[in-house]
Amino acid sequence: MRDEPGLEVRTTCPYCGVGCGVVASSNRQGVVAVRGDPEHPANFGRLCSKGSALAETLDLDGRLLYPEIRGERATWDAALDTVAKRFSSAIAEHGPDSVAFYVSGQLLTEDYYVANKLMKGFIGSANIDTNSRLCMASSVAGHRRAFGSDTVPGTYEDLELADLVVLTGSNLAWCHPVLYQRIAAAKAARPGMKVVLIDPRRTMTADIADLHLPIAPDGDVALFLGLLAHIHDQGLVDAAYVEAHTSGFETALAAARAVGLSELTAQTGLTATELDTFYRMWGAAEKVVTVYSQGVNQSASGTDKVNAIINCHIATGRIGRPGTGPFSVTGQPNAMGGREVGGLANMLAAHMDIENPEHRALVQRFWKSPVIADRPGLKAVDLFKAVSEGRIKALWIMATNPVDSLPDADAVEAALEACPFVVVSDIVAETDTIRHAHVKLPSLGWGEKDGTVTNSERRISRQRPFLPAPGEARADWWQMAEVGRRMGYEAAFNYTDAAAIFREYAAQTAFENDGSRDLDIGACAEINRESYDALSPFQWPLPVGEGDARSRARFFAEGGYYTADRRACFVSVSPPIKDTAAAGASFTLNTGRVRDHWHTMTRTGKSARLSAHIAEAFAEINPRDARQLGIDDASLVRVANDRGEIVVRALITPRQQPGNIFVPMHWTDQWASSARVDRLVAPVVDPVSGQPALKKTAVTLTKFETSIYGFVISRMKPALETFDYWAVARAQKGWRAEFAHVGAPADSHVLACDLLGLDSGTALLSFTDPQSGLTRHAAFDGVHLAGAVYLSERPVEVSRSWAADQLGQDFENLSSRWRVIAGRPANDMPDKGAIVCACMNVGANEILGAIRGGCMSVDAISKATTAGTNCGSCKSEIKGLLDEHQIIAAE
Repeated sequence: MRDEPGLEVRTTCPYCGVGCGVVASSNRQGVVAVRGDPEHPANFGRLCSKGSALAETLDLDGRLLYPEIRGERATWDAALDTVAKRFSSAIAEHGPDSVAFYVSGQLLTEDYYVANKLMKGFIGSANIDTNSRLCMASSVAGHRRAFGSDTVPGTYEDLELADLVVLTGSNLAWCHPVLYQRIAAAKAARPGMKVVLIDPRRTMTADIADLHLPIAPDGDVALFLGLLAHIHDQGLVDAAYVEAHTSGFETALAAARAVGLSELTAQTGLTATELDTFYRMWGAAEKVVTVYSQGVNQSASGTDKVNAIINCHIATGRIGRPGTGPFSVTGQPNAMGGREVGGLANMLAAHMDIENPEHRALVQRFWKSPVIADRPGLKAVDLFKAVSEGRIKALWIMATNPVDSLPDADAVEAALEACPFVVVSDIVAETDTIRHAHVKLPSLGWGEKDGTVTNSERRISRQRPFLPAPGEARADWWQMAEVGRRMGYEAAFNYTDAAAIFREYAAQTAFENDGSRDLDIGACAEINRESYDALSPFQWPLPVGEGDARSRARFFAEGGYYTADRRACFVSVSPPIKDTAAAGASFTLNTGRVRDHWHTMTRTGKSARLSAHIAEAFAEINPRDARQLGIDDASLVRVANDRGEIVVRALITPRQQPGNIFVPMHWTDQWASSARVDRLVAPVVDPVSGQPALKKTAVTLTKFETSIYGFVISRMKPALETFDYWAVARAQKGWRAEFAHVGAPADSHVLACDLLGLDSGTALLSFTDPQSGLTRHAAFDGVHLAGAVYLSERPVEVSRSWAADQLGQDFENLSSRWRVIAGRPANDMPDKGAIVCACMNVGANEILGAIRGGCMSVDAISKATTAGTNCGSCKSEIKGLLDEHQIIAAE
């Protein structure tokens, strides 16, 4: 398959939980092209900006290509023997709970399955948890409390069939763009369809919303308690459904009624009118889907939020029918697959419960394992606390970067530094986590992996390889199976390929399953390699004998829950006690994602196109707060609390509420001097799910005073470590970086040469204006631009995208070289401006040009410029430029 250039391979995107189908191909020169798979039912050919740029992330620069032991290259045998020996000796001396795995939603289901089997069935501990704990554990816990199982009831089609789509804690336009576009298209085709956005920020998703509710942080429980009371008061309860298929309604209703209007407004930060408007919209719509994501889950009350939402749906019977239901959208490509095979510390494989002795016995019988974990293991935050306390003696981290993504991140790093034995399996040679590994194991990446993933609507799809394995990289499942064999369990881990693991997993889902468990793909239990290779996307369950045509799209329209009495449980919840801000703190910090980057940028950071939209970390600040603190747009700010501080760029915007700031979570020590935002987040977790509260942290905000700001473009990666602030990003033919320094600037010529990696005596084309505080230098290698440095006492005013595009260009005459110094093109030359549409590489100036040329709608601008014609996630920004232009024109 992967050795035949030109052959198109259908695979699945490795980013968010939408699970988009991708068609990949490569020519004989090894150039890869990707496009959306028009036949995949998740995306029907659509791809977001990240998916569209996948081919730009596949080079081997920075790849970990061979095993290492304590920084020295080693053979696979030596590395695996070392891992098996150190884990075995820790277990022998300290017991099975002295070791742990920390895995990832980037793993394939087959990888997850082997890891779970090895830890829970053969080592005998449940100390295996996943970074999916950080994104959807509260949803899992809420599902299990209400449904008796971790079952997502609906399907993506419901988003298009609903009369009302409620998006709560979900910036769908940036984090799940393909789903956002499916909703936008349905709304355009059916104008009566309504969308409500519930979010403290007015995100780009608000642009398709009929109503935006700027809820106070953690106000969701109160909001949906008020909705449940409204449902009852307005006679909207489906009495027949509640009577036949649920329990606990009166108790849950009493808890909702205990929250009066004054407490509702105080908890939610919303007016009585806003609450009434939302409640009436919800009640008037026959078909309602409530989509929720990290803004709900990443909270100390996340599970209660989930159950408050579910209560409203089961009270009205708006679940399991087309266009209805609570819908959790996951953040990672295989968070669902990990849930299915027991990747969480408090679950067993095949959606079985570790607390249930019958389930434990069933899993042990199926695996024929010597032991079975008999209690939940350590969840992510507690796991790393145990590492810091010395209770974990050996830790294996796979495909994730906890030094950046976990709360109290500096404490996590200190724990890894102190841990006696750390193994990291990854595709990247340098991350903030792998630098602490005693053993490094090179894994396969997207395009090389072979296995399955499950998306947010329970659809299982194949990831297929179309590239050869680089260097000595091997599959994650193979690494774990080999360690299992070396620990004495050869028969149980004697897998020949991913298909063999998938067969075993499918058989386990059907094993002694008489319909009492939701997850059953027994129809795949005998699948051969050829059929596995050809496997089409399908939704589970898919029991033996039922075939693709009868796979089940929805659950619970007619009841049939997986509790002991087969009834849904209304869960009584109460609003969280409003906490007081930490001493001296004046702002609430919210963290999350940006449109074009993914997690810790090990993949998206390779793409210049994806960095062109946002190239450095920032803090969104309300204009009123900025004025009070003397913060100007594009200046630098310090965000701090008693755990540490970060320094990021100020982005002043009315989309942010006063008293709140937002900082993205992507930037690491590999990309910036001080932007690891999770070092500020307290290790506070939801008491039920163990999910960290990453959306609400008390911080202070101050201006970061500097003497000099700078911007550099260079064919070589610039040397930035001596500056007090820096952020680096890829450019098409080199690098671009921002930097700043607190002290008096050094000799600018020497500074420029150091940045560009040149001898200090190198001749530069230079310009200095003492009055404005500007200094600029450019270096040329023959006729080619090698780099340029722009210095200013204020944030540098340069057309950054244009300047970065000049790298590698020919400059044969002096006048053209002076344009580089000016930092902008001549009047008769195009300047895209800041990139708005990463998919089509269209800048703000091109969009404004189309507006000035008479384009007075987003569609007209798209036709004129191609901006927004691929994934469409930039359309809200296009609309913002259009609205701003129309306001200026009217003045």
